[in-house]
Amino acid sequence: MFSFITSLIPTSYFLPEWLTLDTNPLDCLLQGLVGACGISVLCSLMRVHLFLEEESWSDKSDKDTSNQRTASHQRSANKGLFGTLQFFLVTGVLAVVGSRVASLVVLEFCLRAVSGLVTAGPESSKFLQQLLVQSQFSLGCALSCGLHFLHEGASQRWLCLLLAAALSWFLARQATLLLHHVMALYKLHSSQRYCGICILLLTSGRCLLPMLCRTLIITFSVAVVAAVSIINRHFLSATEALRFWTPLTICYTLLVVYMQEEQQRLSGSQAVLNTVVVRLGGLMVLMLTVGRWADVLHILMCFLGEASCLIPTKDLLDAASSQDEDDYTEYVKRERRRRPQEKEHHR
Repeated sequence: MFSFITSLIPTSYFLPEWLTLDTNPLDCLLQGLVGACGISVLCSLMRVHLFLEEESWSDKSDKDTSNQRTASHQRSANKGLFGTLQFFLVTGVLAVVGSRVASLVVLEFCLRAVSGLVTAGPESSKFLQQLLVQSQFSLGCALSCGLHFLHEGASQRWLCLLLAAALSWFLARQATLLLHHVMALYKLHSSQRYCGICILLLTSGRCLLPMLCRTLIITFSVAVVAAVSIINRHFLSATEALRFWTPLTICYTLLVVYMQEEQQRLSGSQAVLNTVVVRLGGLMVLMLTVGRWADVLHILMCFLGEASCLIPTKDLLDAASSQDEDDYTEYVKRERRRRPQEKEHHR
């Protein structure tokens, strides 16, 4: 019924083909809603993880500094109307971005993640937390193109996407409620030990970050298969596919090397925002060479999507960097206290 209604809308008479959506607008909207809900779940659980880490360090470090950070996270978590507008903006961007460009964003992120984890070395934990925050829009694209691939050809596709959107909305809502509960009552409940949720987070809260990593690995693994299939579908011959994949691989290999050097030179959110401009700018130049006008339009939408995801979560990037600096400061203090004790022991 929905496909019959959308077929009556005469968009093809007024808009060129490269401005129309890949599928009917309802499917695109539901896919974008699932992607935005996935981003919301990731941000909420990352805030819970960082809050638990700061609480674990509050007993060892200065409590005034810990209270200042906690208040900062509470202000960022209680976004109210701004958070709602940001959620629907991300939903709209993911609905408009086509499956082809979403697939390219997924492949680019996977290449960057693998190369970064290989070269991170002893800073792997810091890089991992920053990578999770940077993966927000890429996660939305992964969910969107994965659903596009898995439900393609289904007779009741809109119903399957509606069920997926309802489940995603429920999970996002539960993650948001968990974040507000932890921010408001974790200190009291963990000390009194009469809340099951807070006791569970107190005893096994360190498993939250590995669980997020495993979930993202599964999601992006499915999305990579879907992305390769979606992109190869637009080529008529192997020669045309080779002409597309060769400059794409070379371009993004060089970009990955440049971005890793840039992140070592800068720190925090500034390096992340710079790399977003560089990698999406490189993708736009590539699409102007071997792509279509629709791809260029969708990449411009990706700039808006990345900005709407990263700018509200700059505090998460800064918290991950400052947390790593605090770890190093605490290590130096322990070493300084240990050296006089060792000297006295030798005497």
